[in-house]
Amino acid sequence: MHLTLLSLCLSLAQAFAPSFADSTLRLNYIFSGDNRTQHIAVDQLSKTAGWYGRRHHLAELFLEGNGQLTMVDQASGDTLYRHSFSTLFQEWQQTEEARHVTKSFENTFVVPLPKRPVDIVVQLTDNHRRVQSMLRHSVDPQDILIRDRSSETPTPWRYIRRGGDSKDCIDVAFVAEGFGDDQMEDFLAMCDSSVAALSEHEPFRSMIDRFNFIAVMPVSRQNGVSIPHQGLWVDTPLASSFDTFYSDRYLTTLHIKRLYDLMTNIPFEHFIILANTTEYGGGGIYNSYNMASAKCPRSKLEVIVHEFGHSFGGLGDEYDYGNDPEPMYPADTEPWEPNLTTLVDFDSKWKDMLSSGTAIPTVPDGKQLTTKVGVYEGGGYQQRGVYRPTQLCRMKVNEVHEFCPVCQRALRRIIDFYTRP
Repeated sequence: MHLTLLSLCLSLAQAFAPSFADSTLRLNYIFSGDNRTQHIAVDQLSKTAGWYGRRHHLAELFLEGNGQLTMVDQASGDTLYRHSFSTLFQEWQQTEEARHVTKSFENTFVVPLPKRPVDIVVQLTDNHRRVQSMLRHSVDPQDILIRDRSSETPTPWRYIRRGGDSKDCIDVAFVAEGFGDDQMEDFLAMCDSSVAALSEHEPFRSMIDRFNFIAVMPVSRQNGVSIPHQGLWVDTPLASSFDTFYSDRYLTTLHIKRLYDLMTNIPFEHFIILANTTEYGGGGIYNSYNMASAKCPRSKLEVIVHEFGHSFGGLGDEYDYGNDPEPMYPADTEPWEPNLTTLVDFDSKWKDMLSSGTAIPTVPDGKQLTTKVGVYEGGGYQQRGVYRPTQLCRMKVNEVHEFCPVCQRALRRIIDFYTRP
């Protein structure tokens, strides 16, 4: 029996080796358009030593996201690798500004470096989960125009907490934004506090050894981040800014290529960018990045954990604002986020977690808010037609100290996807 298990483990470990080198291929793209159109263009390709992403489930997607990248072997036609994501560009397309102007956004993805020529297929979908644009281009790993950056000196970095080898763990990088050289000890302390905050929440609490946390320390020329509504503009490594899409608290960076430049030759899969500001705000984009105010008293226990639910777990927001005439979650389409449903395909969500006799939809008892799993109307920014699992969850209310059972299961499953065959 032990020999059988050993043989199985060896075969799974070797599945990566026939198709990929232990190196990373970085793919830069420009996504552009308005509220009706999407365009995808290749920007630049480069490679570095070491691959720090998953080494199993290579041709699978755990979540659909708002876009997908697929690597196909040119000779055999086999799918070698898949990756899903969401983008700030697609979120911007829902804004009023996108009705009147065309804009472009940087997007970067990293994949294992193939050993043979491949085709890369990039698809962007709309809120009906329909493909709206697609680009297919070839990549020859021997192409002399793929810039080799393996010998470049990395940005200063160190481990904050190490669960194990990168081949077995999820590498999360904390990136300093707006911290001067004399403030790096403060940044490192904030990294420690952030790891502690994540560790207080299930399933991270019981699965923390599946993660490596590192601190990446680019020195900023000026302290802080830009706050346009205060007339404040600051020169920082990522040129981060509040007022994204004219929303005061929405803190993001549009300079994705700068972010990946900072990460050259550093082990990472996911980002948590800590911004040197006391101003409350942040943002999280699935398989892109999580950014939060580092010095806001509320951020350690609230914003960072909530936004990591978005950027790492693909969880949707469970709060509601009203009823937009063009909703983000149309009534005829099941959301891909695991904690939201329109009941179009509720069987694929948390129906199996409902207690016998639970009404669908579930009417709150009106006496006390609970974490009992049901089907409660209101979520995904909409008061009607979108349903969430519980009345209380970290993805709805920042003051709640746990993810609900449905979100916990979703997070546990994605951690297993990254770290278990």
